[in-house]
Amino acid sequence: MMDILIVGVGGQGTLLTSRVLGNLAVSLGYDVKLSEVHGMAQRGGSVVTHVRFGEKVYAPVVDDGCADIILAFEMLEALRWCGRLKEGGKLFVNTQKILPMPVITGAEPYPADIEGRIREMVPDAVFLDALSLANEAGNAKALNTVMVGVLARHMDIDKQEFIDAVKQTVPAATKKINLLAFEKGYNA
Repeated sequence: MMDILIVGVGGQGTLLTSRVLGNLAVSLGYDVKLSEVHGMAQRGGSVVTHVRFGEKVYAPVVDDGCADIILAFEMLEALRWCGRLKEGGKLFVNTQKILPMPVITGAEPYPADIEGRIREMVPDAVFLDALSLANEAGNAKALNTVMVGVLARHMDIDKQEFIDAVKQTVPAATKKINLLAFEKGYNA
């Protein structure tokens, strides 16, 4: 069984990423369950997607302390969800900070030292600037595919299987940029 959480804010591509990973798992012959939770996603709110695959998957939601992998597309979301990671699990964090509405309105300060707080809980968390890599690939919206590339580098699944899943899932018009973004993440 593999339990993956993809966390970010609306517009970062968490849902497309879950479909890429779902298609990957199906191509490998696994049973797959996906579940999404949107919190005012259109306004930059929290979005979390659960991807579970294995021989037989009965429930679509990853329980607290059970995630094998968390892909975090934003720093504060990484902090918010890292408690779902199991002992020995992997956390991959895009270093982008997207200010939530209470911070934008001045009602709350942005939390200090998020990376340090995450490292206290997950010392071997991997941090990278996926947004810059996506921009290098030609489109900031490809940061999700950069993160898929990072994940592919750390999983025991053939790289070509990931590439095929990206090709199968992303819109045809964005395929070239997404494949370049995948490679940038894989080689980061």
